[in-house]
Amino acid sequence: MEIKEEPCRIKDEDTEEQIGLMEQRDVEEKLHQFQKPQQNTQKMEFEEEPCSIKYEDTEEQIGLMEQSEVEEKHHQFQKLKKRKTLQRRGKKCSCTCSQCGKNFKTKPGLTMHMRIHTGEKPFTCHQCGKSFPWACNLKNHLLIHSGKRSFGCDQCDKTFILAEHLKRHMKIHADEKPHVCSVCGKSFSLLEFLKQHEIIHTGVRPYVCLDCGKKFTRSNDLKTHQRIHTGEKPYTCSHCGQSFAQSGDMKAHERIHTGEKPYKCSHCGKSFTRSGTLKDHKKIHTGEKLHKCSHCEKSFTRSGTLKDHERVHTGEKPYTCSHCGQSFSMSGTLKDHERVHTGERPYKCSHCGKCFTTLSHQRIHEKKHCPKLSK
Repeated sequence: MEIKEEPCRIKDEDTEEQIGLMEQRDVEEKLHQFQKPQQNTQKMEFEEEPCSIKYEDTEEQIGLMEQSEVEEKHHQFQKLKKRKTLQRRGKKCSCTCSQCGKNFKTKPGLTMHMRIHTGEKPFTCHQCGKSFPWACNLKNHLLIHSGKRSFGCDQCDKTFILAEHLKRHMKIHADEKPHVCSVCGKSFSLLEFLKQHEIIHTGVRPYVCLDCGKKFTRSNDLKTHQRIHTGEKPYTCSHCGQSFAQSGDMKAHERIHTGEKPYKCSHCGKSFTRSGTLKDHKKIHTGEKLHKCSHCEKSFTRSGTLKDHERVHTGEKPYTCSHCGQSFSMSGTLKDHERVHTGERPYKCSHCGKCFTTLSHQRIHEKKHCPKLSK
């Protein structure tokens, strides 16, 4: 097969720029022809080749050279396409918070995060008006109004709205305390308890009562304390109607009616209605008395007992009866006194059913039924 010499289209008077444009069009046209199905390769006619193709080259050699050139251009195109894809992905993950520098994969994720800084709470409860920054918070909150507590503890029959609350509660029974304070070595079952404890070492108490000037490390503690001044008691016993300022006090009180004592000592088997009472009781076995009086060097297992004791030295009586105005140094003494006015007798003898206003009176009475205890 003979290859005819192609007429040269480049004239002497053409400029260098015109020649370059003509050569570029030739290459693009050949790339387009190569990508079309070739039914008869022998009849294919080629435009003028660059100087790398010689007239003595065979048709097969020319085809291979063209194929190589097309493959090179395809490789460069794929490389460019990959680079652009990576650039687009990089832009997708470049959502950075201007306040704290945290990175997010998507813009909606950043928008939701920004509500922490802005304080925006677009999700509002239609029953109580409380607002939340995220829809999942509102969903969990609505379960409180429904009264549904699907998750129950198999150790103490306590129930919870959310599974994560039950999981956190179960650590109390397991006695697992993996979170240790680096200052005093005290251990805690939950990380949030450790963080609250560590504030004690810093001495920072940012929440101040406007009525008496007392300071607190947590806002919830201040809120509970203010009920002493306002007299608010939002928690009511379902058995006798007695009201309490704290939910924990109400639950502990209700166990007097039910006789439930879910907190058991692992050393002696004694049971208690409150977890705090069990915790204090265990210190009897360990002999631990960390709280020392600054006036007389007496030591106590509980910080609350120390505070009550120190009022003996200071003469302070912060608890006042709302019925007669009499003041007391301890809240427990005030509660016992108020029962004189209300006539309440919550402590019942397990032998004869007689009721008493104070626990100490009940215990003294029960010893009459058991002479061995009175000795």
